[in-house]
Amino acid sequence: MNKTLPSFGLGTFRLKGQVVIDSVTTALELGYRAIDTAQIYGNEAEVGQAIAESGVPREQLFLTTKIWTEQLAGERLIPSIKDSLAKLRTDYLDLTLIHWPSPGGAVPLAETLAALMEAKAQGLTRQIGVSNFTVDLLKQAIAAVGAEPIATNQIELHPYLQNRKLVEFARSQGVPITSYMTLAYGAVLKDELIIRIAAAHRATPAQVVLAWALQLGYAVIPSSTKRENLASNLLAQQLVLSPDEMAQIAGLERGGRLVNPEGLAPVWD
Repeated sequence: MNKTLPSFGLGTFRLKGQVVIDSVTTALELGYRAIDTAQIYGNEAEVGQAIAESGVPREQLFLTTKIWTEQLAGERLIPSIKDSLAKLRTDYLDLTLIHWPSPGGAVPLAETLAALMEAKAQGLTRQIGVSNFTVDLLKQAIAAVGAEPIATNQIELHPYLQNRKLVEFARSQGVPITSYMTLAYGAVLKDELIIRIAAAHRATPAQVVLAWALQLGYAVIPSSTKRENLASNLLAQQLVLSPDEMAQIAGLERGGRLVNPEGLAPVWD
């Protein structure tokens, strides 16, 4: 049984050790049920510990991890998933993503996707997807396995980088978008327009930006280490922005890409 991709989850990027244990523990207490991690974050074991100690039944959770570039080869991918499962203390993942495309195309995408489909067939992951994929890479993925198995493309997306060309293509193929870095490392929270809209709704700037992304149909995975922010972010799901406010936020686009690691990043659209 495939659960639909939850629209709201907890990100754990950059959170390590006790910090990530506390963040996941608090989030689960507050009602979060989707947790997003990655092999390269170096925190899967701590995420697994927090989940195990929370007492929340596994079937209520939606757990995502991402395969690192060094594990994309056919013979390495499934053992790496099994390693992630052991750290996360679970028998299966709800979603497993290719974290970044293979640098320089060293491992053919079709090979990685075939291994991911095999992991799915073995019940190691319920769904598969991609992250940081361009239109061209998405086309290659769809050519390899079809659009239907691709549960999401997780990309940097916030008011300063709206990625419209990529979003439009993904939508045309029925591939859902997950927005990461939705708050642009906090930069958009200082934007005068966002602050003004927040004041009008008696909301926080973070709630406004998250509500904007949710209203556009994206899944979001904001992270926080503070209980008040974790609780407050959840309330973004109840906030409704007017068409005019949505249009004003759309006007903030400025190609403000924040995540562009040399040697990893593809040629962006």
